[in-house]
Amino acid sequence: MTIDTPQAELTDTDEVPDEQRDVHRDASTVDDDCAPAPRRRMSIRRQSLLVGITMIVAVSGVAGWLGWRAYEAERVSQQRAMFLAAGRQGALNLTSIDWRQADADVQRVLNSATGAFHDDFANRAKPLIEVVKQVQSTSQGTVTAAGLESATANDAQVLVAVSVRISNAGAAEQKPRLWRMRISVQKVGQEVKVSNVEFVP
Repeated sequence: MTIDTPQAELTDTDEVPDEQRDVHRDASTVDDDCAPAPRRRMSIRRQSLLVGITMIVAVSGVAGWLGWRAYEAERVSQQRAMFLAAGRQGALNLTSIDWRQADADVQRVLNSATGAFHDDFANRAKPLIEVVKQVQSTSQGTVTAAGLESATANDAQVLVAVSVRISNAGAAEQKPRLWRMRISVQKVGQEVKVSNVEFVP
């Protein structure tokens, strides 16, 4: 006797129960819900890194700018000091001439001068030396005050107050003379030289 087993029954045994299908769907849903989390964490790390880099760049930029400002301020300060020193020395050179070394004293004035002032003083140098030696004149200047009146990158005007003591052979000692001078100075290469001299009230 042959027993026929319905094909439908055998096929039904291969089907996945609804409960298992629900479990699979739930698992997939859980996986889908959890999947973006690592991406979000990575995104936060990346944003933090970018913020950190931006802050470092900004701080470095500010530090560089402040450093440049400090350097520029120091450079300007040194340049102004050079201009002031050149003006003071120019006034001393012009007011300190000894008949016993008149040639050297006049040459010192020429060495510290430039431009039209140099040329004009050079033309007057020989007669000046002759007169100083003839009367045996000695003048000694002392700077009592000095300050920058104006300054640019390449030149400046220096106001100098000078007390000058002058003596001549056979003459009574004179009282010191007080002169105020406006001395223009100019950069010539690495040096600063006198380019003009004016006497002011």
